[in-house]
Amino acid sequence: MTHWLTVWRASQLVGVSRGTLERKIRAGALRTLDGRIASDELLRAFPQAAVPDPAHALPHRPPIPGRGDAVGLPPQKVLAQRLYAQARELADARDELQRSRSLLDELSQSLHALNAQSAPPALAALAERLDRALAAPVESPAKDVLAIIDDVLKIMSAQVSLRPSGREFLVEGRNTLLQAALSAGCRVNYGCTDGSCGLCKARVVEGSVAQTAPQRYALSDAEKARGYTLLCTHTAASSDLVLEALEARGPQDLPLQTLEARVRAVTPLAEHTLDLHLVMPEQQRLRFLSGQEVRLAWHGHETTLPIANCPCDDLNLHFFLAREAPDALTLAVLAGQLKKGDSVRVTGPEGEFVLHDGGTQLVFIACDLGMAPIKGLMEHTMAIDAAEAISLYWLTTRSDGHFLDKLCRAWSEALDQFDVSLFTATDPAQGALELVEAMQADLFVALCDIYVAGPPEFAAQILHGLRAAGVPRGQIHVRGVAAEAPEAPPAGRGACQFGA
Repeated sequence: MTHWLTVWRASQLVGVSRGTLERKIRAGALRTLDGRIASDELLRAFPQAAVPDPAHALPHRPPIPGRGDAVGLPPQKVLAQRLYAQARELADARDELQRSRSLLDELSQSLHALNAQSAPPALAALAERLDRALAAPVESPAKDVLAIIDDVLKIMSAQVSLRPSGREFLVEGRNTLLQAALSAGCRVNYGCTDGSCGLCKARVVEGSVAQTAPQRYALSDAEKARGYTLLCTHTAASSDLVLEALEARGPQDLPLQTLEARVRAVTPLAEHTLDLHLVMPEQQRLRFLSGQEVRLAWHGHETTLPIANCPCDDLNLHFFLAREAPDALTLAVLAGQLKKGDSVRVTGPEGEFVLHDGGTQLVFIACDLGMAPIKGLMEHTMAIDAAEAISLYWLTTRSDGHFLDKLCRAWSEALDQFDVSLFTATDPAQGALELVEAMQADLFVALCDIYVAGPPEFAAQILHGLRAAGVPRGQIHVRGVAAEAPEAPPAGRGACQFGA
């Protein structure tokens, strides 16, 4: 019997990204039916998944370096509910098997009764054949290894589909639905994250949920009757769950927020580069999109900085500060005036430099501290796990060089689809020319979305070089530069004609 898998489950089972599977599907190397993959088809495409002992070969998704998102066991109550659901399925299968056996026994008795009444030879032969089949020992068919492992995975993790967007994500370990959604890059509505505000209300369409944290927000009787729940205090109790939830389409859907954060740490990343780490209040989180920026204020000093992490960790905000051209707030940090525990006002988010839907081959280009918003975008891309290829080109003109080079190389080692190229120059504009030449040699012809962040002269030169290389303007997203109307035909994406 064929076992059908969603793309999320299939990627878990064979240990590759969803983007890798979808590339094979588009190329015709992996056949699907209604968006699902047959287990035998998956084994044909990935024969290494055919392990002899599923108990010792359960797949796991390695954590993304820098995120610390190792997966643990779900809560005991959730495990019990998922096990109960599988036990019900097993009981139903046993009942069906028993009914089938009873039906065969009745059929055998009827055939023998007819045979006793001088039934035609054909009926006598059929009765004898049925007797032999019922008396023969049951031979177990070949085991579908992936189906067995998938049954175990359904206990360990749950798959959630969001309506009306169609986005999907996995709930693993002790994560709430909200935590899992944010970790997967979903833009669901939320506020406090602790069950106080009710902004993360969602309706359960299919499946069941389990409450794992206390909540102070009270749902009305009408909301309860319609199946509403809070994402921040519940997790998936069933292995498959369909939710109806509000999601932001883009920056225009996010409200401007003002909240008080506290300094967790100021950490040197290099001699002239600091990481300012702020912690959000427990009952209020900043809702933002990767790549956006906020205004920071402390004792009359203000500055605007891009957030250097993605919303998957909305408790913490990171910002990169440079010694070379400090503003008043950065000077206070350098002088040690801003200390651990101090309150900093955060206002935002602002900016249109965010990840766009649909790109499967992504190129990120950064110069110096332009790496801050680029880092947030890349973390978001890794969380979505749908990109077939991710390339980073990072140019530095500062003495601190590539202050996150270890993290970049860790990404490259952990993710098959991630590639990094590091460049150094003394002038941003000249370095941009060299970088575009390198991209022409590396990328050749590719369908790609390109994100650029850095000094104005760098960004302008990159944009000019990419346009001269034939990249449609609609595929180039530059921080601080308004997007123009795409010059590619509206029917689809144009090709990056590198190396032509």
